[in-house]
Amino acid sequence: MKDITKVLFALLVPLTMFSCGDSEYEYTTHVCYFVFDNSTHQDPTLATAMNASAPGVFCVCTIAYRNGATYFDFKNNQGNSSSQLADAIDQRRTQLLGYNGGLIVGYGNLSSPMTFYAFDRECPNCFSPDALPMKSYPLSISSAGIATCAKCKREYNMNIGGIISSGDKGNKMTRYRGNTTGPYGVLTVN
Repeated sequence: MKDITKVLFALLVPLTMFSCGDSEYEYTTHVCYFVFDNSTHQDPTLATAMNASAPGVFCVCTIAYRNGATYFDFKNNQGNSSSQLADAIDQRRTQLLGYNGGLIVGYGNLSSPMTFYAFDRECPNCFSPDALPMKSYPLSISSAGIATCAKCKREYNMNIGGIISSGDKGNKMTRYRGNTTGPYGVLTVN
């Protein structure tokens, strides 16, 4: 048993010398699970952000409850907005929509290769899921693909991974794994 431990230790120690140190993880470990079938709903606002032929369009996706029903609300950075009634299948497939009920999705227009991004809507430097009471610090988005926090005034460039483009140093936008099968296909964020 001691020989096996020595061998494992000898193999693992050199690997730690090549670790990334203070590097950031690309994706958050926070649980998010959102699946939206746009082939069923045909939502034009969301479709603009899921279109690889029109990079730079981002869409805020939120959940709203009105008159006892669940809706998905969409608003893109081009000024369009829409709302879709969530059916029973949507409600089974969506477990959690970001830290505080909001995501931002879209293709970056400055990344190479072109990348589909899924970000949390909350400011990564102001919002804390552990704060009591929990306060929301949602990011607003501009037509240029810049997300801005009203509290700290940081600006994040969503076209290149949500890095800070203006303001104090800090964390880049919280990113989830996101995928789309096309404008009127399926959006999956986890």
